[in-house]
Amino acid sequence: MIIANIIGGLGNQMFQYATARAISLELGTSLRLDISGYDKYKLHQGFELQRIFNSTIEIASEMDRRIVLGWQSTTFSRKLLLRQRMAWLRSKSFVIEPHFQYWQGLAEIPNDCYLMGYWQSEKYFSLAEARIRTDFSFKLPLQNKNAEVARKILQANSVSLHVRRGDYATKPQTTATHGLCTLDYYGQSIQYVAERVQQPKFFIFSDDIAWARDNLNISHQCQYVDVNQGEESYNDMRLMSMCNHHIIANSSFSWWGAWLNPKRDKIVVAPKNWFADKTDAIDLLPQSWIKL
Repeated sequence: MIIANIIGGLGNQMFQYATARAISLELGTSLRLDISGYDKYKLHQGFELQRIFNSTIEIASEMDRRIVLGWQSTTFSRKLLLRQRMAWLRSKSFVIEPHFQYWQGLAEIPNDCYLMGYWQSEKYFSLAEARIRTDFSFKLPLQNKNAEVARKILQANSVSLHVRRGDYATKPQTTATHGLCTLDYYGQSIQYVAERVQQPKFFIFSDDIAWARDNLNISHQCQYVDVNQGEESYNDMRLMSMCNHHIIANSSFSWWGAWLNPKRDKIVVAPKNWFADKTDAIDLLPQSWIKL
């Protein structure tokens, strides 16, 4: 079996699942998700994949971890083996992402293994794209205000625009790592799209919609989407995916909002500097996306 360690917000969970799912399909093995990390995880909305999507998900048990990893299955052992100087102790079945860029070593992993990493590149699951899109179909119909926003999105030449703030803006260490997209970035992106899309209507999504209202300068038709909070936040991703075109933040949440749009002629504008700390994210953005 393939066991994928799942941690982080919804966008991270989707990358981890998609990569492991593609590998399990390639190897013809079962897939189970280790969500034990959420026992003490207080950020975002916890583990969400099972609640939101139509995919059939099996949760890994302690026994599953022991079968695959042996003595390395304990939380203490796994944390210890994450350290680079302890890499020589890892068994071949304990597969840790060595760097942020696409890693070809995943093509050589054994049929029974435990995956630990973020795996943020479409290259890991491009061959299973159709299945991943099916797995990431949403369970519940849109209702009430979300249904009304969806109707407006489908009636317009719609462009989603995502402003990611939250802990990016409030936690100095997180800000130093990720950084915030500048108003110049949004201005250039809006201009880029408006020059190529007839009568665009921008739908603005944010975890700080008040900041977006006060600071964005959009001279085109626009609507600020403020209907989803807490456990309903995932519907922002869903609504983004219904738009024709996208301006995303340096956020896996809006990355997936753009990716889930199946239109081949979509314009996706993304920040070329994904990280403030200069981490090389060359494999994160699909080639067809525009980097500004």
